[in-house]
Amino acid sequence: MNVTETKSEGLSREFQVKIPAGELAAKLSAKIEEIRPQVQLKGFRPGKVPTAHIRKMFGKSLMGEIVQNTVEETSQKALDDKSLRPATRPSIQFDSPAEKVVSGEADLDYHMQVEVMPDFTPSEVADIELERMVVTATDEEIADALKRIAENNKSYETKADGAAAETGDAVVIDFVGKIDGEAFDGGSAEGQTIVLGDGRFIAGFEDQLIGAKAGDDVEVKVTFPEEYQVETLKGKPAVFDVKVTEVKAPKTAEIDEEFAKSLGFDGLDKLKEAVKAQLDGELAQGSRQQVKRVLLDALDERHSFDLPPMMVKAEFDQIWAQLEEEKKNDRLSEEDKAKSDDELKAEYEKISQRRVRLGLVLAEIGRRANIEITNDELAGALRQEASRYPGQEKAVIEFYRSNPNALAQLRAPIYEEKVVDHILAQAKVTDKSVTREELMKEIGED
Repeated sequence: MNVTETKSEGLSREFQVKIPAGELAAKLSAKIEEIRPQVQLKGFRPGKVPTAHIRKMFGKSLMGEIVQNTVEETSQKALDDKSLRPATRPSIQFDSPAEKVVSGEADLDYHMQVEVMPDFTPSEVADIELERMVVTATDEEIADALKRIAENNKSYETKADGAAAETGDAVVIDFVGKIDGEAFDGGSAEGQTIVLGDGRFIAGFEDQLIGAKAGDDVEVKVTFPEEYQVETLKGKPAVFDVKVTEVKAPKTAEIDEEFAKSLGFDGLDKLKEAVKAQLDGELAQGSRQQVKRVLLDALDERHSFDLPPMMVKAEFDQIWAQLEEEKKNDRLSEEDKAKSDDELKAEYEKISQRRVRLGLVLAEIGRRANIEITNDELAGALRQEASRYPGQEKAVIEFYRSNPNALAQLRAPIYEEKVVDHILAQAKVTDKSVTREELMKEIGED
């Protein structure tokens, strides 16, 4: 093999690689001898097919595999010999006709273009000084959370005879829905309970039951929305003959020992402990998000080096495609709507560069610290991802196991968090007690 480096500009490298036809022919002969004992062809005893016949029958296909494997091996060796780490998949272009190479009439001659990882030394993480905002749940927040739990677990009691239904009340009804005087499929029910104001029925249905009393017959007129899921009902006006059989008033549960036990806790103190733990967990996640952002800003300020253009382009293309989708669905922020495409591209180009730079910095810090993802960690992430698709868990797991690129995307955030943990363990981190409002404002969730 003869390798010549023909270009070295910044992070771009180009190599000319040449493998003599004789070397390929020797590999073909070795391959034929390797498979000959297993070859079975009609008219020949097993393992006794002549070499010349195998070459005639399978020579081209075998040589095609040899060429492919040789390109993979030699291109990797060219990088290894120069101690280069590719940032993107190398681009291979053949300079000699493929047909002649496969037929053994020409040397294998190709050139390889590749962007390599920048060579830099990460800054010393022990010198980084960070301030972490920390919050613990207050008694008032715990009390508010308990009130919300009680509200979500409220019961309903039958109102006195003649009492009218109000917003928030539950009414028990029988109804028959009709279009053009004819009952339609799925438009009837008995003993249906609905909470007025919840908006679970067609717009306008619940409003027309406000003021109704037990025993009342109410004619409810509505129009099905154009986007209704049943094709035959889209946009159709309908009349529902409704019989109100019961009107119930909401009763919020008392936050006491019995209430806690009804939720499966040993008592009210245990319920409060669980609520506090959940609130503190949510606040801890916010603190983690805040300190990670500060850390990434610090790392970005401390590093400046050439970035692989193709990596930046790939990141930008992904961001821009997402922005185009948001623009099409009118989900752009007012701030972005006021900017021209050129302004947006310039802004997101900088964001792309920052993401690539930080990704490389974190990867290099992790590499030097020998940080790895364990099989258990990856399996846990895979199970968690699969759980998002009930009933399709096996298919999701199989998809990731058979798609290395998809699995790599699953690994990336796990690796990043482990590197961040590694840095935070060494950096000078000072905790600062703040309010929930201050923390939420800092992480943009106010």
